[in-house]
Amino acid sequence: MSIFSHPNVAGTPAQDSPESFVRERLAALKAADGHRALKTPRGVDLSSNDYLGLSRHPAVIKGIFEAVEKYGAGSGGSRLLGGNLPLHEEVEETLARLKGREAALLFNSGYQGNVGILSALAGPGDQVFSDKLNHASIVDGIRLSKARIFAYRHCDMNDLEGDLKRHPTRSRSAKRLIVTDTVFSMDGDIAPLKDLVFLAKRYGAMLMVDEAHATGVFGPTGAGISEMLGVSGDVTLALGTCGKAMGVFGAYVVCDKEMRDYLINHARSFIFSTSLPPAVLGGILAAVDVIKGEPERRERLLERAAGVREELQEAGIDTLKSESQIVPVILGSESRALEFSRGLAEEGFDVRAVRPPTVPKGTSRLRLSLNASVAEEDLRRAVETIIRLYKEGV
Repeated sequence: MSIFSHPNVAGTPAQDSPESFVRERLAALKAADGHRALKTPRGVDLSSNDYLGLSRHPAVIKGIFEAVEKYGAGSGGSRLLGGNLPLHEEVEETLARLKGREAALLFNSGYQGNVGILSALAGPGDQVFSDKLNHASIVDGIRLSKARIFAYRHCDMNDLEGDLKRHPTRSRSAKRLIVTDTVFSMDGDIAPLKDLVFLAKRYGAMLMVDEAHATGVFGPTGAGISEMLGVSGDVTLALGTCGKAMGVFGAYVVCDKEMRDYLINHARSFIFSTSLPPAVLGGILAAVDVIKGEPERRERLLERAAGVREELQEAGIDTLKSESQIVPVILGSESRALEFSRGLAEEGFDVRAVRPPTVPKGTSRLRLSLNASVAEEDLRRAVETIIRLYKEGV
């Protein structure tokens, strides 16, 4: 008998289909104001990570077109199988110089970078010490590594040192790795990087930092928090992205040449991915030139951020310990954050609500992501609107 005519297979599907969990989980999300949907940006941009406005910079756009004209649309394969263009190596040399390191290696995204690097550096029996508010890509990379995970309290060096003391390695060959964001993407605060360097040296650990939200914004040349604090050479590896302040796409890690060679041979997200296309590479090169050549963009951005924080705090609004261009507006419940976001949208501002699981329960918020290219008048109106809605009890 054919399976397709079997009485238990043909006819009406079972009431509890294998896919019923999809409907149930979506319904639960909506009931808890946790459902998320894709929205096309509208209004004044106070939500994206295009911090310096470089996605529309004429020089960046020109760099993209010139690279396409010279190399074509695609790279043709992974870096190890025909997709290693001269332009990839030029971009890596440029990024290494920007960050003051020996070498750099490109990845297709910050997520791929963190997942690939962390799972290559650590394994069963190794230890990874991670800030509790690190980005999800860091968390997932550590999980993939199958190393022992110690999540220390956010930016709490006493808690980190306590973990390092209480949990010695189980064998002489076991590795220790401390990993942290430098600018935290939802709180906007900055990791105590000098203290992290000290603890890494004291307890024999590698130190990896994620400069995704710092590169282009902090430091004398825009190289990030490591440059600003003068510890670039004391960090084992520093990840950065090209899709935030650089306004393009992709990611990279800077390190020494030996570590780069190790990652080429062990980071699976690098080995098994088609390499970045020429358009992206041309844009990155141009963006680095703009970052170094137009420091007034980051200076203006950080001045505006400081002013916005001051006004919001004076109005009694909690912005946590933000020290960067990311300014959280803490509202508490998911429903209130959504209502606040809708109120701003009605006034012409694109500010997204951030809810659990991205942030802890009870800390739903607006994430103000400031942009140097936003008109001063628009930013002033946005702050006034936030304060008005807050005082109205929205």
